[in-house]
Amino acid sequence: MGLLRTQDGLHVLADPGGSRKPMIDAIRSLSNTTEPDLLETVQTALTLADGIMRKSPVRVSVVYITDGSIYSYRDDYTNPVINESDPHDLSRRFPEALINAKISKLVEASSSLEAPLFVVHLNYRRDRLNIAYQNGLETLADATGGKGDICRSVAEIPEAISAMFARISNAWRLTLALPTRIHYNVQIHLSAPCGDEDRRISWRTRLRPKEG
Repeated sequence: MGLLRTQDGLHVLADPGGSRKPMIDAIRSLSNTTEPDLLETVQTALTLADGIMRKSPVRVSVVYITDGSIYSYRDDYTNPVINESDPHDLSRRFPEALINAKISKLVEASSSLEAPLFVVHLNYRRDRLNIAYQNGLETLADATGGKGDICRSVAEIPEAISAMFARISNAWRLTLALPTRIHYNVQIHLSAPCGDEDRRISWRTRLRPKEG
């Protein structure tokens, strides 16, 4: 595993390797920051992981562990009211519009990338904009075939992180060869017996093949 920090862009803190000690030491030495950067770096991280997967016969996943608030981003996603005197101003009715637009853009941009995204958010917030943000993280993770988990208490954090890495370790990658001519909206159906009814199977609901 390798470790990257996402503030002010992606920065390598621990190179990938067989030993976990360098990564653990790097995590323990991290200082707290009030400015999250997940929305601005996730596309770069997924692109990097996708490049590794395409060049090497390995499984690669991107995991974000965050406790960020939507209000702490450098960019303003709060969709402030444009016209205070206009009661019909749409920014009053849809304050989460900028958040939803950003998530939709990231979902579309990641549709041709193969690496799944996993997100563990450590601090559930109950206001309207942060709920939209947290739901958006789950939507983005699901779109890549990964999973998002929002912890509602400190007690949930260890289990959420452990379950996420267990899920990544148990993941399978299936490669399909497509015919030369194919409809742009082809659908592929997969099924598998599963004795554990509580087990959640996830997959990419949409994949746009890379050109070239």
